[in-house]
Amino acid sequence: LQLVGFVLSVLGWILTGTCNYLPDWKNLNLDLNVLELWTMGLWQTCIVQDVGGTQCKDFDSFLDLPLEFKISRILVSASNGLGLLSLVISSLGLDCLKREDTEQKLKKQLLLLGGILLWMSGVLALVPVSWVAHTIIQEFWDEDIPEIVPRWEIGDALFSGWFGGFFIILGGSLL
Repeated sequence: LQLVGFVLSVLGWILTGTCNYLPDWKNLNLDLNVLELWTMGLWQTCIVQDVGGTQCKDFDSFLDLPLEFKISRILVSASNGLGLLSLVISSLGLDCLKREDTEQKLKKQLLLLGGILLWMSGVLALVPVSWVAHTIIQEFWDEDIPEIVPRWEIGDALFSGWFGGFFIILGGSLL
């Protein structure tokens, strides 16, 4: 059970790390002369053309970002750091790893601490991903924007963040 929880937590940590660096938190599909997909991530924006070209550009300034992206950068990065720390702590408490001079009580305390930190890491990942998704949905259904104006849609990185956050919380619960 501990091993399953640890593997789920590692998988969730990888998914949230992927979510942090994928450039497609938001997608905007433009069907003008050439099929183009504009994507926006936490660290850069990209233009993907149907003919196969992709151009990405880092953000010039942290202050140019929308508020939800500023806070998401901080929270998702904190989730990744805390997740790594909690995985190290949890691995020290696993029963399947034999260590000399390790008391059973200490191993249980390490697993409990690792599980609590994993829960915190999962919440730190789920909050910004859900907030950005909520903002995208609100703007998509805004009646004040004319229907002919292209609208941002949810990108693949948000799904990676949701699955990663849920796997981390589930793995922390099992630990």
